[in-house]
Amino acid sequence: MPDDTTAPAAPLADAPPDRPQGGPAAVLWDMDGTLVDTEPYWYRAETDLVAAHGGRWTKADALAVVGFDLLDSAAYLQRVGGVDLPAVDIVNLMIDRVVEQMADDPPWQPGALDLLADLRAAGVPCVLVTMSWRRLAAAVVDLLPPGSFAATVVGDEVAQGKPHAEPYLAAAAAVGAAPRACLAIEDSPTGVASARAAGCFVVGVPHMVELPAGAVDAVVPTLEGLDAARLRRLYAAVA
Repeated sequence: MPDDTTAPAAPLADAPPDRPQGGPAAVLWDMDGTLVDTEPYWYRAETDLVAAHGGRWTKADALAVVGFDLLDSAAYLQRVGGVDLPAVDIVNLMIDRVVEQMADDPPWQPGALDLLADLRAAGVPCVLVTMSWRRLAAAVVDLLPPGSFAATVVGDEVAQGKPHAEPYLAAAAAVGAAPRACLAIEDSPTGVASARAAGCFVVGVPHMVELPAGAVDAVVPTLEGLDAARLRRLYAAVA
């Protein structure tokens, strides 16, 4: 049984059977809110853009799109925020604003860099699975030690974003692993749904929004203090 800072949740009835023991074969990371705390940056970008178009953007509006594919978020900004621009232009303007705020010092989530380093040392491949577009993901990955991620799956290079299974299926395929042998780390209901749909073992790290009860295989309050050995124990406890 995990120690007092990790609490496994009951697996869902539709969880894939016969997960292999001794894994995970790979760890699949969400980015915004999980690896790096960019959610406040997105909120400012959304608020500024809506205000420039004469609208009002609330914290509830921002929370409603956490984890969304960026084009879906843009559609919400058009519909709710009154932003009268093409969706692609909305996304690019928001990415510009987030990159500008982030500069060269992104707000890494507590414990994220240590866990990435420990997984790298343990030989466990990591894949970044984000609905942010390539240029934002690249700006984050470029600030990490080389080899931190074996591959990246980004929102502008998949046909269907989270909560569809495609991003996590692509991530597992990128490292030649079965999805059911992979462990996904997610902070949003949308991301959790995507990882679950792909068949991954899912560790939830709640951040801006609560995760539905029973939606994940295990919950941790923070990545701080988490290492490769503890992830293996979490995986084995439910596998």
